[in-house]
Amino acid sequence: QVQLVESGGGAVLAGGSLRLSCAASGYMFRPACMGWFRRAPGKEREGVASVSTGDGATYYVDSVKGRFTISQDNAGQTLTLQMTNLQPDDTAMYFCALTSRWYAGSCRGFSGYGYWGRGTQVTVSS
Repeated sequence: QVQLVESGGGAVLAGGSLRLSCAASGYMFRPACMGWFRRAPGKEREGVASVSTGDGATYYVDSVKGRFTISQDNAGQTLTLQMTNLQPDDTAMYFCALTSRWYAGSCRGFSGYGYWGRGTQVTVSS
């Protein structure tokens, strides 16, 4: 049984930093895409960052490029999102997700994710 458990959310002032972690267990398929998504109040869920466990390629939505960094441990059991220079528009519930639908470059599309964590709240105030 696949389980994804996020941690590390919180409240910060604009310009601050947070580090989100996702503990992944129970999945044996390799390679895979692992990603971070977010849903802000009144908005649709969007992909924020993803990583291919196969080749380590990373992808980011334009709004976070240069500020967020996604990483995974070698076993693919821990996914991390380092967030810097946070802005009020980054306020959202952040979710860790996993998909076995992998092919070269597929993680760019932020689609096909079938496994989700429950989320962790990030609140950025000005």
